[in-house]
Amino acid sequence: MSRVLIIGAGGVGSVVTHKCAQLPETFSSILLASRTKSKCDAIAAAVSRPIETAQIDADDVAELTALLNSWKPELVINVALPYQDLSIMDACLAAGISYLDTANYEPPEVARFEYSWQWAYHERFKQAGLTALLGSGFDPGVTNVFTAYAQKHFFDEIHELDIIDVNGGSHGYAFATNFNPEINIREVTAPCRHWEEGTFIETPAMSMSKEFSCPEEVGTYTIYRMYHEELESLVRQYPTLRRAQFWMSFSEQYLTHLEVLQHVGMTRIDPVEYEGHQIIPIQFLKALLPKPSELGSRTTGKTCIGCLIKGIKDGREKTIYIYNICDHQEAYKEVGSQAISYTTGVPAMIGAKMLIEGTWRGPGVYNMEQFDPDPFMEALGAYGLPWNVMDL
Repeated sequence: MSRVLIIGAGGVGSVVTHKCAQLPETFSSILLASRTKSKCDAIAAAVSRPIETAQIDADDVAELTALLNSWKPELVINVALPYQDLSIMDACLAAGISYLDTANYEPPEVARFEYSWQWAYHERFKQAGLTALLGSGFDPGVTNVFTAYAQKHFFDEIHELDIIDVNGGSHGYAFATNFNPEINIREVTAPCRHWEEGTFIETPAMSMSKEFSCPEEVGTYTIYRMYHEELESLVRQYPTLRRAQFWMSFSEQYLTHLEVLQHVGMTRIDPVEYEGHQIIPIQFLKALLPKPSELGSRTTGKTCIGCLIKGIKDGREKTIYIYNICDHQEAYKEVGSQAISYTTGVPAMIGAKMLIEGTWRGPGVYNMEQFDPDPFMEALGAYGLPWNVMDL
């Protein structure tokens, strides 16, 4: 049994807290902290057992270190903003606490995200005897584990990887994002990068699309190629990959709204002056849009996220599709959140469980695919995200 500190009280933070609270034999004590304590208190009132809450500025390393030293958790689960990854890692090193997150670091002033900043912490965590597990969400996270599982059980060499994220849900709003609007829009509008014959090739954002039919009657959707951080670690771990791409579904309505917002400057991340005040347009837009944590009650439909993998087994070509389907309303019934938050929060809890119980352990900074995928895959089905493999 172990103490855990969860930082972040948004939609994913709510799911992580609910799921950790369901496992008192693993997570003996839970502290939920955020810049806004009232959000933590609201989540605490809804979970299955008493937990503690606190106010914390995760950008303030000294303040966070003091909290860690006084509360003494075994693990910090970071589901705050990606901008705060490095400050939280610094505090964990100062206090001697292991670390887990769901999304890699990106600087606030540049729409750019990559693992180099966090990989640079490897020796410091190794020397401290601490583990930092990066990207324990769904994508990144489960998709990394899906790839590792496929390599272990189905292939001698993996040659092609297509990660496909389809949200077949509907929330009824003209325009809304399923997770933090600022992070979502920065991600979608960034230039696309995909792996091709030993290098990353950059193309304009959303410039390639195709139709994809999901199994189990989820439907057929238009998916768009974009860059996602798990490609960076996966091509490093699996050097036989000749091509690796990430795809996500978007409706025409979403893309039309996004294009207009870009054209009028509402997605800018640099400050502009308005009536004597400096404001950042995308942060103002975030304040206007529906909160992702409040979409659960009105979102219907299903997500379908998986990996289409091609390679060689015993000298013959082989293709499999490994995937999970998650129902928005079923997720809401269990934890009060829609499936986007659920599919990120459940793997965060499982990753934490792997570390705390010692199933996954090693000093340093690691991505998900660097550990044995089998126990994680077993836990996925047990804790709400069943998966299937189709031999194509």
